[in-house]
Amino acid sequence: MKKFLGDHFLLSNETAVHLYEKAAKDTPIFDFHCHLSPKEVWENKPFENITQLWLAGDHYKWRLMRMHGVSESLITGEASDWEKFQAWAKTVPHLIGNPLFHWTHMELKKYFGIEKLLTPETAKEIWDECNEKLESPGYDPRSFIEKSNVLFIGTTDDPASDLRYHKLLKEDDSFKATIAPTFRPDGALFIERPAFTDWLGKLASVSGLNVESFNDLLAGLQNRVDFFNENGGRASDHDIPKMVYKETTKDEAEAVFNKRISGEELTSEDLLAYRSFVLKELGKMYAEKEWVMQLHMGAIRNNNTAMKEKIGSDTGFDSIGDGDVAEGLSHFLDALEQESALPRTVLFNLNRKDNDVLATMMGNFFEEGIRGKVQLGSAWWFNDHIDGMEQQMKTFASVGLLGHFIGMLTDSRSFISYTRHDYFRRILCNILGEWVEQGKAPNSSAFLEQMVRNIGYDNAKSYFLER
Repeated sequence: MKKFLGDHFLLSNETAVHLYEKAAKDTPIFDFHCHLSPKEVWENKPFENITQLWLAGDHYKWRLMRMHGVSESLITGEASDWEKFQAWAKTVPHLIGNPLFHWTHMELKKYFGIEKLLTPETAKEIWDECNEKLESPGYDPRSFIEKSNVLFIGTTDDPASDLRYHKLLKEDDSFKATIAPTFRPDGALFIERPAFTDWLGKLASVSGLNVESFNDLLAGLQNRVDFFNENGGRASDHDIPKMVYKETTKDEAEAVFNKRISGEELTSEDLLAYRSFVLKELGKMYAEKEWVMQLHMGAIRNNNTAMKEKIGSDTGFDSIGDGDVAEGLSHFLDALEQESALPRTVLFNLNRKDNDVLATMMGNFFEEGIRGKVQLGSAWWFNDHIDGMEQQMKTFASVGLLGHFIGMLTDSRSFISYTRHDYFRRILCNILGEWVEQGKAPNSSAFLEQMVRNIGYDNAKSYFLER
């Protein structure tokens, strides 16, 4: 019987152990998509307690606490931080089989040296031990990043951001990691949202342009793409609830914009036409800058209207959609390719039924000199567990070139979520180790070690940064 979270955790054979120890364990992290706050990195303020570090903003944990019957006051409400931590501790013993059970204890072990299971009985002891360490040097945001051996972080940023903290961090020679902005233009694309007109005002303010017409909007977006590029931006990110696409003229998209500004109701066809045109125009801007375009497809967000109205959006009431993606995605990528304007693109699916669709789609679009120009993104959100990661990588290998895979991302707001990269690497090493043990892959240490290093770090670095 193996020890829980022992040195050989998730590694079921000798080859897997060898690959992990020699090629994965100490490889740096290139975290190309997350939701960390550059302001918090710059200010580098210590956390008041483990709840502030661990539970604040973590809708993964919030969701499970609600499913356990925990009162909202103990999740996002007015309860004390100790009471919220205690509520999480009461939830954790019921999570066996969920990656949060592993991640919780991996984070306690790596960052605090705590190997006890978090339970209601151990909660106070672990609370005190973590908080005592958080008061000592080496437990601030930058230290967590450095301790995790993270060399690159891609944050998620509104085009209306002034990127103030990215600029400050870039000028700080004492901080080793690169913090790069990622262009997330939800404000421009989701024209039906009540905040759209306010967002146009913000765009006008930061760009110095009058944003009153559709042409002004496009000019403003180009202005911000230029600005992000000047400040280290190398990627965009898009929330794509349903991957549908309709070839649309500028006049048709402009008519929809004008309807929205005049307060007229928009139809589903209006929204499809507008989003199709603007997304394609953005793709052309990204290609010109040699950026990476990330498409996160398939989330149904904010399902619980009552809770959205009570505590706001993006607070843990999202789920997997089941819409078709193949035809719309094909038309969209092809439309850009026909204009020689398809940027490097990462396809993330929230519904695992689409793994094969996206894995075969990526092989349709290529460019000489770029290895894996279109990528199948790592198992994301509801899929970043053992089964999801294994299925994603095996599908990638079955119909593509696993050696070109750009690997894992945290998609997190937490400074200690980098154990997810270790989790991923262990699963990768175990897959390769099993194939070797079964005679499905050659027992060539040098070859496989380089493959692990490439997937763990080198591929992502070259994909996002080399031009």
